[in-house]
Amino acid sequence: MTQPERRYMITFGCPDRTGIVARISQFLAHAGGWIVEAAYHTDQDTGWFFTRQEVLADSLPFGMEALRRQFAEVAAELGGSWTVTDTGERRRAVILVSKEGHCLYDLLGRVASGELDIDIPAVIGNHEDLANITQAHGIPFHHVPFRRDDKETAFATVRELVAQHDPHAIVLARFMQILPAALCEEWSGRALNIHHSFLPSFVGAKPYHQAHQRGVKLVGATCHYVTAELDAGPIVEQDVIRVGHADNIPDMVRKGRDIEKVVLARGLRWHLENRVLVHGNKTVVF
Repeated sequence: MTQPERRYMITFGCPDRTGIVARISQFLAHAGGWIVEAAYHTDQDTGWFFTRQEVLADSLPFGMEALRRQFAEVAAELGGSWTVTDTGERRRAVILVSKEGHCLYDLLGRVASGELDIDIPAVIGNHEDLANITQAHGIPFHHVPFRRDDKETAFATVRELVAQHDPHAIVLARFMQILPAALCEEWSGRALNIHHSFLPSFVGAKPYHQAHQRGVKLVGATCHYVTAELDAGPIVEQDVIRVGHADNIPDMVRKGRDIEKVVLARGLRWHLENRVLVHGNKTVVF
């Protein structure tokens, strides 16, 4: 399989004004940068401008650190926030799980097939149910039991295990534990959760039961960044599937799991490709 050309990805957001695109393009053109992908958006409600650019790495006469230093000056001039990342750096994701394995199976399958070209250095579970499938893929599984009267110790252990790998993403693949506020802050912008409903509808536990009682005709799933406010973080991706009046709760759960897998895989991919720009509690996904 031919490896894609190495690229530098630039994301940038700032208050909108005339000349932003020209200034960034001028900077890259002056350096000899070959732009192979570019996207732009202005949020009319907030007056904020967003862009994502991909530049061929070998088109520039300098490396990543020099690009960061020089682009920092442009960003400071325009008054915005930015990131510069390198596709040459392998992306890492640590996955947190509980007992339900459909999202984990799906992600492991995508990694094994090469569809999702990332490293998963560890899977952490508060039950041992998914240890065998994880280890069958050659990935270490860490069991961290959660006692109702001492979850603080368990979360401290999880934090240490995650920190060992410094992952680009921490994926709550039906982890079924509410992260403490301090951990939400530490993992801000990296922790992704899959919620089994189309948020903001049916937050909290048993959303399929809530949906069945309401008689909805669509059930969905939401991939969002984790914040201290339960199920209220910036939304990365959502999708739905149709259900009918004859579907019972197990039917809705089965159909919903199919959507959960797809939505989580999309959200994780877009996050790792730096396609998600967060502004307040909203996202721009390029």
